[in-house]
Amino acid sequence: MKTIIHRAKDRGFANHGWLQANHSFSFAGFFDAEKIQFGALRVLNDDVIAPNMGFGTHPHDNMEIITIPLKGVLKHRDSMHNHWQPVVPGEVQVMSAGTGVQHSEINGSSDEYLSLFQIWIIPNKRSLSPRYDQKRFEAGDRKNKLQVLVTSIEESHEGSLKIHQDAKISRIDLDEGKTVNYDLISENHGVYVMIINGEINVDGNSLITRDAMGVSKTDSFEIKSETDSSVLLIEVPMQ
Repeated sequence: MKTIIHRAKDRGFANHGWLQANHSFSFAGFFDAEKIQFGALRVLNDDVIAPNMGFGTHPHDNMEIITIPLKGVLKHRDSMHNHWQPVVPGEVQVMSAGTGVQHSEINGSSDEYLSLFQIWIIPNKRSLSPRYDQKRFEAGDRKNKLQVLVTSIEESHEGSLKIHQDAKISRIDLDEGKTVNYDLISENHGVYVMIINGEINVDGNSLITRDAMGVSKTDSFEIKSETDSSVLLIEVPMQ
């Protein structure tokens, strides 16, 4: 098994006043030659956005973009829709940029900060028609078991959102002392494990809130929770 550890304190950080941004991989003004991407995972941003603020209309193409609100309310509008669409904690949003899409993202609250993860995954097919979807996932369905949020559009898995890549995004909320086993799609895949909160142990490595660990060249690995913990797992092809 091959592992790489990214500590929370070593992420790129940008304070824009209205935006507090933490970058797991090179992004915007943050560059680290050792943190360009993890397989097909290109971006994992951990953003906190001030009330009524956000990102004005801007373009994307040929990227699978997944947004997971953790606190507050995100409002999204794009060139496929004329109206603002709220996305709240418990929901997940996917947007396949394909041939090109324009979109805006703002904090939909006038008094509460918005906290979210935004994930960019390199697609396995280019120049496709843009598409959008969002779905609610109940917290009780990830209590001490994996809850699959996103899978490949070519997969028959029911209940998950779909993207154009042989990837899988999951969440799990673990009670203290619980142990779970994670089985990879194939030996050509890797998993980027992000600790949303709590403390876990993987392969003898202790990871705390917002630490992350890349795991590859194995068919499975074990996660043990040292405290009540919430974990995000992003599995992607490594080649």
